Amino acid sequence: MGILEVKDVGKRFGGLQALSNVNLSVQENSVHAIIGPNGAGKSTLLNCLVGKLIPDTGSVMFDGQSVLGRAPYEINQMGISRVFQTPEIFGDLTVLENMMIPCFAKRDGAFELNALSSVLRQKDILQKAEHMLEEMNMADKRHMHAAAMSRGDKRRLEIGMCLSQEPRLLLLDEPTAGMARADTNNTIDLLKQISDERDITIAIIEHDMHVVFSLANRITVLAQGTPLVEDDPQNIRGNPKVREAYLGESA
Repeated sequence: MGILEVKDVGKRFGGLQALSNVNLSVQENSVHAIIGPNGAGKSTLLNCLVGKLIPDTGSVMFDGQSVLGRAPYEINQMGISRVFQTPEIFGDLTVLENMMIPCFAKRDGAFELNALSSVLRQKDILQKAEHMLEEMNMADKRHMHAAAMSRGDKRRLEIGMCLSQEPRLLLLDEPTAGMARADTNNTIDLLKQISDERDITIAIIEHDMHVVFSLANRITVLAQGTPLVEDDPQNIRGNPKVREAYLGESA
């Protein structure tokens, strides 16, 4: 049994069957990539994994608990954090202020605004944010406005904000989309470091095969809402079913 178990998940939007009989098992402390051509159902599946969509059929279990029908803060409480395709940061705040925001979050999803009046609480939050910036190698950018950073640095900041909440599962939706190659390689190195140094499971949706094969221990290939193959990276390369799904070549 994996830490994340998807069983017989199906999802329809009107006349479109976006997902059909999807089964997926993500092992703890692994990096599991979900790939597929455009329209394969990857984003729909990801939204089901974080409770944003409720599938018509099947179940999604994280560490033995269903994620279906739970509010975002409940998903976060379970130990699941999501990084969206477009970095979700506050551009008018500094990098340090952005990093402090998750530290104010209460367990019920509200914010401890009254904590701003507590010097000790502020000091604790500031120290935690500063430590995370050091870990993300962004300490020299602490006073920069987030909007002025490169897309790669915005992504690094967002990942750090997620990690500050100490998740057990980090879900990433095309984290290198729109990046220059240098930023892509830096993001790969960061995710490798996180995987090596933290007790964390990573599931990633990504189009860039360089990213996928640089990071993943296991790969699931979707096509037309149905899993084609789940295998180790070395066996995915050159698989005729994968080649047909991506390139239209005969298997």
